[in-house]
Amino acid sequence: MHLQQNDVQGLEIAELLKAIRHRVRARYPGASATIEGGVPEPFAIPLADLLPLVHARDAAQAKVASIGSVNPRAGGFVNQAIQRVKRLVARSLGWFVRDQIVFNREILACVETSLEAMNDLNLAVGSLVAQFNTRAGRLHADAAALRNEADALGDMRSHWLEWRQRWERDIEIHRMQHLRAIADLQTGFNHRATLMEANFRDIARAQHADYLGALDRTNLDIQKRLWADLEKIRQEYERLIHSELRIIRQRLQPASPSPAAAAAPALDYEWFAERFRGPEQRVRSNQRVYVPYFQNIGRVLDLGCGRGEFLELMRENGIPARGVEASLESVAYCRSKGLDVEQGDLFAALTALPEQSEDAIFCSQVVEHLDPMRLPEMVRLCASRLRSGGILAIETPNPACLAIFATYFYLDPTHTRPVPSDLLAHYMRESGLAKTEVFMFSPAKESFSELNSLPADFVDRFFGGLDYGILGWRV
Repeated sequence: MHLQQNDVQGLEIAELLKAIRHRVRARYPGASATIEGGVPEPFAIPLADLLPLVHARDAAQAKVASIGSVNPRAGGFVNQAIQRVKRLVARSLGWFVRDQIVFNREILACVETSLEAMNDLNLAVGSLVAQFNTRAGRLHADAAALRNEADALGDMRSHWLEWRQRWERDIEIHRMQHLRAIADLQTGFNHRATLMEANFRDIARAQHADYLGALDRTNLDIQKRLWADLEKIRQEYERLIHSELRIIRQRLQPASPSPAAAAAPALDYEWFAERFRGPEQRVRSNQRVYVPYFQNIGRVLDLGCGRGEFLELMRENGIPARGVEASLESVAYCRSKGLDVEQGDLFAALTALPEQSEDAIFCSQVVEHLDPMRLPEMVRLCASRLRSGGILAIETPNPACLAIFATYFYLDPTHTRPVPSDLLAHYMRESGLAKTEVFMFSPAKESFSELNSLPADFVDRFFGGLDYGILGWRV
């Protein structure tokens, strides 16, 4: 029972001490650490300790209160007398110490006011410290959060560096893969573009070839029809012109024709030559090969001059020349062009010439019309009428070319037989023409495109020039 009362008294004393501490903390906040004996705040400003000043003030108040009072003494007559004397002295000195008492009281009031001001100052500083500590706590919490965040950022930075290295490595790998893919795409695109361009070119080329082929076929068809129409018109006009010319020539012929003219077949040879031998211009073009041989030789005799193509060629190059022709129509035609031509048989004309009187003799497309037995006689007459250094030139169809037998040679009913070049060369050498030269012209493959499909050596051997020329020089 006695213990329970002690516990209750202890609790009451603890509550009383807590209340006193609270009152002292509220009035003197600077002494809270000392009173509580606790741990100082995170940031504490040491406040002025006012307790000594309070104690001094209390002591001073006690002294001020004791001024003019007499200390009590023990009972007794003497002590009472002493007390009366002290009180009397104190009353007698009251006027003297009155100002001192007032001064002391004012000083105590000033101290009290200072204490109040300092206490308010401590309270204000404590409030500021509390606010600062509150904010410092918040800042500390924020700093801790920032520290934690900094730690996290440090981890993130280390991870970032690792990730950046991996990222840069991956970026480089992806860049190389991207460049390789772009190069592959570019190569594929270039290849495909090349193929497309090649296909387009092939298609365009094929279309162009088809177009050109169609155009050529159309042109050929048009040309064929045009030439066919022109040929019909030309044949009609030629038939009409030659019929009229023949009538005119017949009227101009003498009443008694010569034996050579009487032996000629009933054939309009001018028209025949125009149609089958070719235009005069083409004949002159083929005969230009002889011009260099007769350029500075002197006067030239053309045996069987026909329409006078060779005589016109000689006149164009300033070479004097004359002709002998059996056909009255051809003679009249040549004379109409201003050429020096006389009518007569070539054997009679050669026989009438003095020996070694001619500089050059030309005979084109004539020997194939002669009797083969008289050909050596004609060559001997020509050779005997040439002076030293004179030239005999003979042109005739080439029997070594098989194409002439299927086309040109037998078109002329006056042809007797073809004359090989070796045979003419033999006749010339027998007649005293020691030097001979043979050349071919008018290649058959230019006239017959079908020969291009045959072997070249076969064509050269059996389908050479349609005509050949042989020249012999008298020494």
